[in-house]
Amino acid sequence: MLDLRCIGDVMLDVRADAGLLARGGDVHGRVRLRPGGTSANAAVWAAWSGARAGVTAAVGDDVAGELCVEALRARGVDVTGVTRRPAGTGVMLVLTEQGERSMIADRGANAALTVEDLPGDDAAAVLVSGYLFLQEPGHEVAAAAIAGAAGSLCAIDAASWPLLESFGVARFLEVAGACDAILANEREAATLTGRAGAEAAAALGERFRIAAVKRGETGAALVVDGLPFREAGRPLKERDPTGAGDAFDGVLLAGLVRGLEPADALAFACRAGERVAGGEESWPAVGERRS
Repeated sequence: MLDLRCIGDVMLDVRADAGLLARGGDVHGRVRLRPGGTSANAAVWAAWSGARAGVTAAVGDDVAGELCVEALRARGVDVTGVTRRPAGTGVMLVLTEQGERSMIADRGANAALTVEDLPGDDAAAVLVSGYLFLQEPGHEVAAAAIAGAAGSLCAIDAASWPLLESFGVARFLEVAGACDAILANEREAATLTGRAGAEAAAALGERFRIAAVKRGETGAALVVDGLPFREAGRPLKERDPTGAGDAFDGVLLAGLVRGLEPADALAFACRAGERVAGGEESWPAVGERRS
């Protein structure tokens, strides 16, 4: 039995860093390819923390899909739930121009995940991607995953404040209310509650048994069964926050279902998120485990 199953998305991340772009022309910069996706990121870091983690998602029948699946397997993630589709693997383009970050998402095969691809109840915790939940196609699959998670700690990540607004906050809270846990960054939490920081966590904690608000360099706020917990951030030079929130999610949920005290699980989750935000790589090295 897995400690954590992450349902939703596996993608290829393409990061391009440049100075000022010459519109319609060429500039020198740095371009990197690496596996990613919110579900893959969370599962990899859960495995790094010592948990048994798996992913349910769809990738394309292409080189990018093979690269992502092999990278997950090499880091100890169960990939038996990853299916192949005759479509391109999803791609996230992250473009940094003079310190400003913009992103373009191509869901690719992620949008081809079906209800039939969902596993049975085989995990202590299930994390459903908010990107899957908030978009069509995908919402039906996410809703089915939540309904099928009886007996597991079911969590959902809020994913994106613009998607939350377009989907509808009331609708999100009504359907996602069947989950035990919600994980959101400050902007997402504010969109859902109209409040900030610890107050947003408290408001979400009135609806969910577990509520976490990720506050970047400020740390994080957590509510478990009505009890508040806080973890301060540590000073760091941020390089790329892409995937930091996912690392937090995976480590937090894995820690909670493996019996850690909430304060300890929160502290470990913050350290994982900081490691991603302040490092060159979004995933730990093959064979690396938390010491």
